[in-house]
Amino acid sequence: MDWFQRKKAGITTEEKKSLPDGLWIKCDECGEIAFKKQLEANFSICRKCGYHFRINSDDYIKLLFNEETFQSFGEEILPTDPLKFKDSKKYADRIVGSAKSTGLTEAIVTGCGKIGNFEVAAGIMDFRYMGGSVGSVVGERLMRAIDAAAEGKPLIILSSSGGMRMQEGAISLMQMAKVSAGLSYLSRKKIPFISILTHPTTGGTTASFAMLGDVIISEPGALIGFAGPRVIKQTIGQDLPEGFQRAEFLLAHGMLDMIVKRDELKNTLIDLLNFFGN
Repeated sequence: MDWFQRKKAGITTEEKKSLPDGLWIKCDECGEIAFKKQLEANFSICRKCGYHFRINSDDYIKLLFNEETFQSFGEEILPTDPLKFKDSKKYADRIVGSAKSTGLTEAIVTGCGKIGNFEVAAGIMDFRYMGGSVGSVVGERLMRAIDAAAEGKPLIILSSSGGMRMQEGAISLMQMAKVSAGLSYLSRKKIPFISILTHPTTGGTTASFAMLGDVIISEPGALIGFAGPRVIKQTIGQDLPEGFQRAEFLLAHGMLDMIVKRDELKNTLIDLLNFFGN
């Protein structure tokens, strides 16, 4: 009765191979599954729907600046814990943890570099570090970038931020006025400031320097606003229109000058710098 028994002769089995984590990425907008390397080669833009995945400050520096021309400064200015703030976790521990997980010393990288034929000063924010929140160090580094621009360079600030950093209280709020005053000084000197808004740009960042550019550019689909939609709805007691606080809605209502796809951003900046230069 051995014909009832399953015959295994000549059949070999191999151990099932598993794909490494992070090899494929699902689009948050359309659900398309994209191969990570192909996505990165396309500037982290979904080929199916055009959704712009969030990228970090290093990626933006490589994208915007001529190769090996960006020189950072302000790295010696580091955050402290002046209020000894503690909620679920000590602020001092959050600083250490954010630096360890991101490799950054703060939520912004500042420096000078070349875009096309133009030397520019820049501040590139990074959402990975405590949600891109603005504290005293971000404000001071931005002022150093403004000082560099005051020597005769255009200024570019790329924002990616949840707003002011609550762990620094009023000290963080002071950065709104401080940086805005610096930008006013550049305006009087007729030095151009180009503001680039990425997803998300919210809170006090939107309420201050992000919206003070001579030209204000946004990436497609970026969330841009001050308070959240829920808070606004409760305040005004009305339903909000479709697409409220998205870049396309703001462009239609005169809050932005243009929406530019990430793969066209550098060439757009070169055109603007040529315009201002002439």
